[in-house]
Amino acid sequence: MKRHPALSPRRWPRWLLPVFGLLLVAVTAVLAATWWEARKLLHNPPASRSVSTRTPADFGLPYRDVTLTSADGLRLVAWYVPGPVANGNGALIVAQHGYKSQRSEMLEEGAMLYRRGYALLIPALRAHGRSEGEWITFGLKEADDLEGWVRYARTLPEGRHIGLLGNSFGAVLAIECAARDPGVGAVVAHSPFSSLADTINISVPYFTGLPAFPFANLIRFWAERRLGVRADQIDAKSAIGRISPRPVMILQGGADITVAPDSGQRLYDAAQDPKVLWYEPALGHTEFDTALPAEFARRVGDFFDHALLSPRVVAKTP
Repeated sequence: MKRHPALSPRRWPRWLLPVFGLLLVAVTAVLAATWWEARKLLHNPPASRSVSTRTPADFGLPYRDVTLTSADGLRLVAWYVPGPVANGNGALIVAQHGYKSQRSEMLEEGAMLYRRGYALLIPALRAHGRSEGEWITFGLKEADDLEGWVRYARTLPEGRHIGLLGNSFGAVLAIECAARDPGVGAVVAHSPFSSLADTINISVPYFTGLPAFPFANLIRFWAERRLGVRADQIDAKSAIGRISPRPVMILQGGADITVAPDSGQRLYDAAQDPKVLWYEPALGHTEFDTALPAEFARRVGDFFDHALLSPRVVAKTP
């Protein structure tokens, strides 16, 4: 039987086969590169992660190391800083660091709150610092871990009045944890992302160096396969409204290049009263405590004092 002329390979242009081959190589390379970048975003093994070289002692704070076992059996670590003897106010702040960072990130903020009379609990996320684990789940398991630390905090002398302070990814976890746990009295969310879907075109270029198009959506595809959920399901906007009537304070810089700079406004719009949005157009990611330390100490301290200590007598800063 004769082959139809239109199907005969002899009638294809000679240049078509090498072009098709190059296209196949390019597509394969892009898929492989984005798979690898997605894996790097989620994988944080001990050999490649940063570990704190500073401790609360470097800030003149007394502390002890404490541990917790996660629901899936990982050993997690934290620093517990007892409230100051002279002016302790009997309340505690759980301070949670951000993505691929370390708990020493929270020491400047923690020292400010300690001077206001607060005890501190500063955990290292799973797959971060000296906590066990290698995989980051963007809240699927980390929110459970933070709930575990809040339960642990209730066993401490200052554990009757608990607030949460989180930076970036830690701020998202603080929002989710407070939405689940009505015993959390207040939340300060410092540079949170409103959802993974909202921030992916900003965050992927920052963390990978690749342009958002066409790489962000491909990296999202591979990450969703690994996590087993869609990126739009990791959404702090869906949780923040459940914190009310407990207050939430959101800090957002307009020059943020790590998360979408409209994240704070999106979360504020989704939250219920009482809520506060502190927006500074010139600040970048989690810069409030370093760029505006006196104002940060005053505004965040006053917020926690009002939420956690009223109508009790508030300890004065010496």
